[in-house]
Amino acid sequence: MSADAQRAEGERRPIWWMQRESGGCSASRQLGYDPAPFAREELPRIMAIERTLSILKPDATERPGATGEILRRFEAAGLRIIALKKIRLSDEIARGFYAVHKARPFYGDLVKFMTSGPVVVSVLEGENAVRAHRDLLGPTNSSEAPKGTIRGDFGTDIERNAAHGSDATATAKIEISYFFGAAEILAPVEAL
Repeated sequence: MSADAQRAEGERRPIWWMQRESGGCSASRQLGYDPAPFAREELPRIMAIERTLSILKPDATERPGATGEILRRFEAAGLRIIALKKIRLSDEIARGFYAVHKARPFYGDLVKFMTSGPVVVSVLEGENAVRAHRDLLGPTNSSEAPKGTIRGDFGTDIERNAAHGSDATATAKIEISYFFGAAEILAPVEAL
């Protein structure tokens, strides 16, 4: 190919192509920079760091040692506790939090149960936190949950199932903001 044909071909290519063909830009060559080794390196895997809300229900908090054991399991599974508090839900807060279930027949009993004693509310953070937390909890109905899961070890039935966990990252954002302000979360806080 003639010099004129090469020049015309080069003018149709983007600048990065010409830099690749010539071994990098002139400043890189002058400094002795060789981009080739980095182009072959595998990029690190990007983790899906998420947050989820966890509530240890009154049946779990009334059992001696259960709260500590459940929180230990969260941390052992790689979930960081970035916010935590023990509170007693008022009727109004419980009704608001579980408003999504308002039309269901168990709504009244659920509100009554959730206000019957203290709960421990926490924000957990980690890789795929929503799924990891729900896997630790086990099935919603404690009588069907296998031993080794939180609900299998600490729950008794579908209502008294020891813990609540967000079902999706979008739900988690709403639920977290229901119980925690930005200053209470000991990690960078996203704008809500």
